[in-house]
Amino acid sequence: MKTDAIDLQAKLASFEGHWQPRTVSEFNGHDVMVVKVQGEYSWHSHPDSDDFFLVLKGELHIDIEGSPTVILKPGQLYVVPRGVRHRPRAAQEAQLLLIEPTGAPNSGDAATAAPRRVI
Repeated sequence: MKTDAIDLQAKLASFEGHWQPRTVSEFNGHDVMVVKVQGEYSWHSHPDSDDFFLVLKGELHIDIEGSPTVILKPGQLYVVPRGVRHRPRAAQEAQLLLIEPTGAPNSGDAATAAPRRVI
């Protein structure tokens, strides 16, 4: 059993690049990940799972097909329901905590998903 706390800021400082989530822990069959984002991600949906976003730093906009844009600031979270098309974007770099079922493609499609990286 691990007893060390996970320092999210240290994990985020350990890599460069945007839209490349890193798994920092596992929780009941889910990956707990950190990611840096900037610019627009593609429109996508997750047919088998919800999509969890928690902003640690910066501001994230989540465009939701057919609904108003959700704007998240540090300490705020939003869960996109399964099957709902959405597009996350950030004008300036933002840092996020994500929780997804282990192995779930971040783009909703295994062919275009970022590879799983554990740090």
